[in-house]
Amino acid sequence: MQLEKIISISGKPGLFKLVSQLRNGFIVEDITTKKKVSISNSSQVSLLDNIAMFTFDKEVPLFEVFENIAKKYDFKQTINHKSKSDELKTFMEESLPNYDTERVYESDIKKLAQWYNLLQKAGYITPESFVKVEEVVEEAPVAEEKPAKKTTKKAAEKTEDAEEKPAKKPAAKKTTKKED
Repeated sequence: MQLEKIISISGKPGLFKLVSQLRNGFIVEDITTKKKVSISNSSQVSLLDNIAMFTFDKEVPLFEVFENIAKKYDFKQTINHKSKSDELKTFMEESLPNYDTERVYESDIKKLAQWYNLLQKAGYITPESFVKVEEVVEEAPVAEEKPAKKTTKKAAEKTEDAEEKPAKKPAAKKTTKKED
């Protein structure tokens, strides 16, 4: 899943894809409407790739939580983020069984459900999107190595001469005696 270019902007609903960088900000594209907007450098932006959810053991990257949800719901829409509190907690327990109940707030669970549904609607949640990068690299054909460049005869002689000559010693300083 390509989360490294998907961002959340504080104060703006939805998720955005980074398109390009400007001198004083960025151009972003809403993932659902495909409408492009410019934002300033002072906007508070969160990369989804850098977000993790707390468990009692460690922090789990959002990518892995989305993968758990996708497999549970067969890559389809999940519960509405406006669902009741009990439903949201049940949803979270199914998605990330050992999540830290004291550090993961209900608002976090609502964002998780909302972001998952937005990404699913925009086509980012598919079985192919959860293929690991290492797996793709292993399947890629290996390129043939190019032969090393040939050196010219003069270049070879220069390197041989440089190896044979000892390094120069710094010249000794001349001292003069003062006569009284």
